[in-house]
Amino acid sequence: MNLISAHIPAFWSWLLWPLTGLLFYAMWQRARWRMLADRDNLNVFAGACVALLGLWLIKAGIKPGLNFHLLGASALTLMFRPWFALLALALVLAAVTLMNGEYAAYPANLLIMAVLPVTLSWTIYRLGERWLPHHLFIYVFLNGFFGSALAVSAVGLASTGFVALAGAYPLDYLLDNYLPFYLLMAWSEAFATGMLITILVVYKPEWVATFDDRRYLHGK
Repeated sequence: MNLISAHIPAFWSWLLWPLTGLLFYAMWQRARWRMLADRDNLNVFAGACVALLGLWLIKAGIKPGLNFHLLGASALTLMFRPWFALLALALVLAAVTLMNGEYAAYPANLLIMAVLPVTLSWTIYRLGERWLPHHLFIYVFLNGFFGSALAVSAVGLASTGFVALAGAYPLDYLLDNYLPFYLLMAWSEAFATGMLITILVVYKPEWVATFDDRRYLHGK
């Protein structure tokens, strides 16, 4: 979903913009910026942002602000860890916002389509690291397939609730004509993310920051 400015009540904007500012401040403080000092890392990060922007531009919609596209948040989280995943999503969303001119909707879109799925994806990864065996198939299916499907489903539920609370569309309309398709799209996200992560850990494991050959492959 890409919310439009007309869906954001003025009072909510006063709350969402400061939250966005705090998010960027935390990102500036906690992200390991030296990672981008490496030319190879910078190229991979920039390439991922460009690829994600192209993915976001391939979308379908039923009404203004009610559209569908693959998210890519879980893949970015696995590749770059949470802070750089948030940075990539923030940059892509900024580019999309510049194209459509829906500036007032930027904070809400960022919180719903970036902070929520990245936080959920990272939580699933950390729980799996702590409680489950370190195995390649567990890593791929838990984080690539299940994690991405759950993240997109959460975005669908959050965006549905947000739009309904904002009074943009009736809840019964959203439940009948929007949310079911978003939940179905979670399977597409799961397949795409799982396939991408599988290819990367096999051919380019150095591009996936959360993957370690010694932990997931050696001795298995």
